[in-house]
Parts: sequence; structure tokens; C-alpha cells
Amino acid sequence: MSTRQPTHPTFGWDNLGGDRDSGLPAVDDLPHTRLLTSGRAALFAACKALGVQPGDTVLAPSYHCPTLVAPLRAAGAELQFYPLGPDGLPALDAITPAPRTKAIVVAQLFGLPRSLAAVRAWCDRHGIALVEDCAHTFFGQAGERPIGHWGDLATASVSKFFPVPEAGLLASANPLPPQTLQPASARQQLKAWVNVLERSSEQGRLTGLNTVLGALFRAKNGPPRPPAPTAPPRVLSEADNMAECDLSRSEQAPTGAARRLFGLPRARIVARRRAHFEMLYRCAQNLPGARPLLGALPAQAAPYVMPLWVDDAEPVYAALRAAGCAVFRWDRVWPGVPDFHDDHGARWRTHVLQLLCHQDLTDPMLAHTCGVLEKL
Repeated sequence: MSTRQPTHPTFGWDNLGGDRDSGLPAVDDLPHTRLLTSGRAALFAACKALGVQPGDTVLAPSYHCPTLVAPLRAAGAELQFYPLGPDGLPALDAITPAPRTKAIVVAQLFGLPRSLAAVRAWCDRHGIALVEDCAHTFFGQAGERPIGHWGDLATASVSKFFPVPEAGLLASANPLPPQTLQPASARQQLKAWVNVLERSSEQGRLTGLNTVLGALFRAKNGPPRPPAPTAPPRVLSEADNMAECDLSRSEQAPTGAARRLFGLPRARIVARRRAHFEMLYRCAQNLPGARPLLGALPAQAAPYVMPLWVDDAEPVYAALRAAGCAVFRWDRVWPGVPDFHDDHGARWRTHVLQLLCHQDLTDPMLAHTCGVLEKL
């Protein structure tokens, strides 16, 4: 069994039980949805649906994963980055849209949904479309509206919340324009199921099959490789970022494995994520030199991570990674992001660690993460 904590939901027999209803609003409650291969494929499709052409501008947040930015560029958009306020939402007073600004992408960060009422009103005044990026926030109530209902379009990363080999979602209150998707090949269909079973057996999630599957995958893969050490953030060119984000399957249909596993019961997903957040949150309240970034868990939320502000983050991040904990940091900056005055996004890149709290982590795994933090 792997000693590294899984960074994505992992299929196990326990995924099959429980109520199918999550008890919270979800992005796919919107009346028009399209399942795609990834969240970045959904952002690419959103740009195409909005008619983004070369020379059009799309506004993007200064705090981001490169996979948020790459599909905008792949669609031909020029980028205009904007700073974030202390709540992680756009600092609207600091944005002067370029003349051909088509859309703004606003991320519902960390699985902690926020009202986008002010952003929605700003978009309406400027005639700019709002893409509500729900990669971190598949479930929840975002202030006055359910998650995904603020945007002209909503995008989501299904693989962050369900044990699927791949999948993203494009959703809207209005009909989506047609999009031709190439079907997954037979090889891709088979590989998707193999990847699901391999990840499950590595984590010991399939009682009765783990030994047999583990032996088969060890024979297939050879001796295990030691984990790579945590490297300092690299400064990559735009071409390098585009290559690493791999948009090659943006216009392909997802596999049958993704579609089937997307239909799993949802109540367990929400309940366990909330319990895991609370465990990490209690730990974080007692750490000198660190604090939960955005406070307590909202009542109607299914968190993606527990964001932790750390004053001296470098050694803490390195130690957590070396200990196999499920943690990451958005420390890679897309080329051309300006140094804004009073940009919380720039501070978060250095100081905010994202502690995963997905449903297929266990209490001992989270206790291990808390123990590492307390020792530091």
C-alpha cells in the first residue's frame, strides 16, 4: 500500500453506499450541462461558447493554477490579470477592462463558496461575460445563489470531487452551443478503468482484490520509484506552461469510466469532506506562526482544501511533502502577471498551503498531517 496520501478521490467499495443526494446544491443542477475530459477542457469550451476570438481579452486572477490560464490562451484570448482582495474575489476597483474584453474568470476557491453579487453587477455594467470557475467548489450555496448560478457559464473539475479517471463539466442556465467531441478510443476506455483500479489497489481500497491487483500492477510497473523531492518553484515560459497543462484532449469525449463513476452516491462525499476540514481547522487554530486563511467552514459547503496561511511557509511545505501529506501550493506564476499594489493573490502564492480534505483520506492520514504541522 502506498505511504503517500492520495491527492485525488480514490474509488473503494465504500463509495457505493449512502444517499445519492448530497444535501447541497451542485454545479450539475444547472439545466444545461456537458461532461468533458477535464476542468481545463471546460474552460476552453467556455471560451469557445462565448465566441472568444484572437485579439479578445479574458480577465484572469493573479492567484491561479496554470491549468486555469492555459485553456484561455489555447482559445486565442489575450490575458489581462487582476488582483484579489482578502476574500479571494476580484479587487474590482483595480480593474480597467481592455476595449475587447470578452469575459472574466472568477474562481470559487478552496471549496468555500462566496457570493458573486458584486462581480455579477460589475459584469453587467461593463457588458462582460462571467465564467464562474467551480474547479474547487462542486457543491454549495454561494451567498444568495447556488454554486455555479452566478456565471453566464460555470466550469467544474469533476475529478477533484469524484473518483473518476478524468472529467470536467461545462454548465449554464441557458442552452449551450453545439460542440463536436471526438469519442475516446478503445485503448483510452480500457486505460481509464486500469488507472482507476491501480489507484484503488495502491491505497488498499478494494478489499478482496487488493492483493491480486497489487501483484499485477507491480509486475506491470516494475520496482517502485522513490518520490521526487520537492523542487523550488520554476519560472516557466508560456510555451512550457502550455505543454505541461496538456490540452490535447480538450475536444474529446470523456471515457465510460468517468461517466459511470460520476454517478456515485454523493452524501458521503460532502459529509466526509466537511469532517476532514473541521479536523484540519481545529489543528490549525493551535499552530504558532500559522492560521486558517478564511475562517470557519460555511454551513453549506463541501470543501476542497483547508487553506492554511503560514508565516514561514518554505520549510513547512517541504516537510509536509517529504512526509507524504496531501498538500500543495499555487506557487507557479504565469508569465506576465503584474506586481499589483496590495494584491492578496501574490501573498497567497508564497504563504498559503492547501491541505486536501477529500473524502477518501482517512482519520489516521489527517492525524499524521496534523502531527507534522505540530512538530514544526
